[in-house]
Amino acid sequence: MLIFFVEALALYVITWGLWRTFHQRFFKSALDNIAGPPAKSFWKGTSVFPEVFNNNAWEFHREMAEKYGSIIKIKGLLGTTELYVFDPKALHHILIKDQYIFERPTRAIKLIKAVLGEGLLGTRGEQHRKQRKMLNPVFSIAHMRNMGKSIPIFYDITYKNANLTLSQIEVMSWMARTALELIGQSGLGYSFDPLTEDAAPHPFSEAVKNLGPTLSKMRIALALLLLPFSRIGTPRFQRFVIDILPWKNLHEIRDISDVLYNTSVEIFESKKKALAEGDEALANQIGQGKDIMSILMRANMTASKEESLTRDELLAQMSTLMFAAMDTTSSALTRLLYLLATHQDVQDKLRKEIKEAKEAEGGDLPYDKLVSLPYLDAICRETLRLHPPVTMIRRKAQQDIVLPLSNPIKGVDGQEIQEIFIPNNTNVLVGIMASNRNPELWGPDALEWKPQRWLEPLPETLIHAHLPGIYSHLMTFLGGSRACIGFKFSQLEMKVVVLLLIESFRFSPTKKEIAWQMTGITTPIVVGSKSEVPQLPLLVERVA
Repeated sequence: MLIFFVEALALYVITWGLWRTFHQRFFKSALDNIAGPPAKSFWKGTSVFPEVFNNNAWEFHREMAEKYGSIIKIKGLLGTTELYVFDPKALHHILIKDQYIFERPTRAIKLIKAVLGEGLLGTRGEQHRKQRKMLNPVFSIAHMRNMGKSIPIFYDITYKNANLTLSQIEVMSWMARTALELIGQSGLGYSFDPLTEDAAPHPFSEAVKNLGPTLSKMRIALALLLLPFSRIGTPRFQRFVIDILPWKNLHEIRDISDVLYNTSVEIFESKKKALAEGDEALANQIGQGKDIMSILMRANMTASKEESLTRDELLAQMSTLMFAAMDTTSSALTRLLYLLATHQDVQDKLRKEIKEAKEAEGGDLPYDKLVSLPYLDAICRETLRLHPPVTMIRRKAQQDIVLPLSNPIKGVDGQEIQEIFIPNNTNVLVGIMASNRNPELWGPDALEWKPQRWLEPLPETLIHAHLPGIYSHLMTFLGGSRACIGFKFSQLEMKVVVLLLIESFRFSPTKKEIAWQMTGITTPIVVGSKSEVPQLPLLVERVA
């Protein structure tokens, strides 16, 4: 059975590869006239693997953007042609005006659905619209302001970091644990971590932390095998095949998915029971019924049959929320603390602002005062601009479409191009980082980390570009119906953590060289370390 299955899958991949070869050689595409890096290998294209998606691809991306501009042709796997895009008008069409034509690729949807379930990241079309409609009010500014318990919870959790043994601290792991506990208590009404130095990690925490790196190890195999595999047999049969295949990484993904699902069921049933018992039972839970999932479940109980979410959809929102919020927020926080450690003048100025604000308030800052601290806000915005945790995302055209451009580009034939015909099934890479660093919009200092830029008028070119980003002319949180629904929540997390840590501690760099990896979510490593685990050691001392 196993040999037959492997042979059938291999035959599918070989046949698909031969068809792609024939199609690329004898059928020309309108995309052939777009400039881009030359292909170096048929199997690896222009280095989608290993150059465009390389962990150390920072310089390659910078040079590619400088040389070819905001529309770039990428020769991908087995000779496929993709577009790398950061032209403002094109981005507006991809993410907003024609967002239902430029959808997430089927492979990505099936993978996320298999691992996290039918949550926001694992659905599209009408099902995604229904889920988004149900979740939008939960993440609104009004709700964030009126969450009642959220700010004290954030403060209480972050204050636990004040009990750390100081000198040198591995910041990445602490920020991951803090982010998990913040979203756990305020998002799910559940505590995963006491945030003590000797605490054993919760299985859910380990599962969320390991999911991204494990998927990254299998990206080529998943790109080739996931779609044909998903079409074979029932989910039960597919699980049977996964169990018997001697494939360590695949088994790790299976086990991670099981932990996420089983923990979500445990939390869901507890909340369901408390909701049935009434307000007193809810008040005795962590979050006291004010957490995101409790509010969502209450809203779902009163929704019409057509608009309500199924049990599986609710469970999937829990895994999705934790995965999407933990890694991206901890990545952003880690980068921000590193930048403050290497820019002591900025750190001192921020500490002064925090101290003055808290003295004026007479204690911890409420929501409105916290989010409006100008220098803290500028630091967060600038970090998310220059160093977005996710550098690019992929969309796929569901039909032939014409993509207009903000500015004409010159084709390979020397002719001016003002719009591009995009054939059906074309993959489009949305250059999040490239847009955020575009010197034509942000000015000649676009590659510099300068929080001060947010305290001055922004360039007119940026304002008139009308970028589709949901947040502050940035593409970091995307735009349209697939924009990050929790971006306000993420900002709140960042600001509380940074405020309390910088108020109490001074961060300084160690002598160890740090490199940042362009994985699915950016992470730091120590150069020369034998460990592949993301880490960022910093020197920490108490502020007098």
